[in-house]
Amino acid sequence: MTVLAESPARPGAGGPPGGGRRLVEMVLRARELSILGALAVLVVGTTIANPRFLSGQGVKDIFLNASILVLLAVGQSMVVVTRNIDLSVGSVVGLVAFSAGRFASGGDRNIVLVLLVGVAIGLVCGLVNGLLVSFCRVPALVVTLGTLYVIQGLDYRIAHGDQIGAAELPPSVLELGSDGVLGVPYLPVITVVVMLAVGYYLRSYSSGREFYAIGSSPEAALLAGVPIRRRVLTAYLVSGALAGLAGVLWLARFGTVVADAAHGWELKVVSAVVVGGIAITGGVGTVYGAALGALLLTTIGSVLVVLKVDSFWQDAITGVLLLLAISVDRLLALRVTRALKQRSLESTAHREGRP
Repeated sequence: MTVLAESPARPGAGGPPGGGRRLVEMVLRARELSILGALAVLVVGTTIANPRFLSGQGVKDIFLNASILVLLAVGQSMVVVTRNIDLSVGSVVGLVAFSAGRFASGGDRNIVLVLLVGVAIGLVCGLVNGLLVSFCRVPALVVTLGTLYVIQGLDYRIAHGDQIGAAELPPSVLELGSDGVLGVPYLPVITVVVMLAVGYYLRSYSSGREFYAIGSSPEAALLAGVPIRRRVLTAYLVSGALAGLAGVLWLARFGTVVADAAHGWELKVVSAVVVGGIAITGGVGTVYGAALGALLLTTIGSVLVVLKVDSFWQDAITGVLLLLAISVDRLLALRVTRALKQRSLESTAHREGRP
C-alpha cells in the first residue's frame, strides 16, 4: 500500500506527482468522511432508540472516554506511518497512571509536576523502544511486545497488589479530570490541542513529511537523505510521551488506579489507527483520521452500554471493523495504483507527442 503514500517536501523522495497527490488526498478525505457518516448514523439510530443518549452528560461522557484513546492513537499514528508499531502503549499508560498516582499521593503536588513526571516515564519507555527498533534494527513487533510484558511486570512489582484511591490524590489532579474551561472538560481540550499540533507538524514541515517518506519507501527515503533512524526514534519518543500524558489523564479521569490499568488497550489503539485510515504498512493516513477512528470505537462502546448489549460484542465489532478497514485499504491501494500508472502513461505519451 505504499503507493498511497504522501510524499515529503524534499525532492527525490519518491512520492506521486501533483495529480497523484491530489488523488491520494481525495481518497483519504473520503475515508475520513465515511467514518463521520458512520458516526452520524450510529448516533442518530441510538438516539431514536434512546433519546437520553444525546443528553448533555451523555455527550460529555463520550468525549471524556474518547480523549485518552484519541491521544494514544495520535502517538501510534506517527509510529505506524513509518511502517512500525508500538504494542507497549497500554502497559505504559498503566505504569504511568500508578507511578504518577503514587507520586501525587505523597503530598499536595502541583499538577504540572505530576504531568511532567508522567511524560518523563513515557519518554523513557519510548526511548528504549526507539533505540532497539531504529539503531539495533530489531523488528518493532518483537521489541514492543517484549517491552509490553517487561513494563507490565515492572508495574505489578511497583504496585505490590495495592491501588491508588481518589481520596489519596490532591485536588489539582482530580480537578484535571472533572473540571473544564467554558463548560468543556480539560481532557478533550488537551487531546484536541495535541492532535492539531501533531497533525500540523506532519503536514506542514519537511521533517514531518519525512515520516511518510520512510513508510512509503525506506530505500527511496534513504537515497533522498532522510535520517531514517532519527525519525523512527522520534516517532517512538512521541508515542511514549503521549502514552505518559495519557497515563496521567487516566489517573485524573478515574481517580482509582490498579496495576492493570489500560490492560489490553494496545490492540484497541492499533484498531483505532487502522480504522481511521492509516495503512498498517505505513506511509498513509492522518492523525485526524486516527482520532475519528478512536471516537468511532468509543461511541460504539457507549452505544452498546445504552442499548444494554453484552460487552463481548464490542470486541467482536472492533475486530470486524479492523478487518473491514484493512480490506478496504487494500482495495483502495490497488485502485489508486492503477490510476497512478494510467496517469503516468498518459503523461509520458503526451510529452512524446503520441496520441
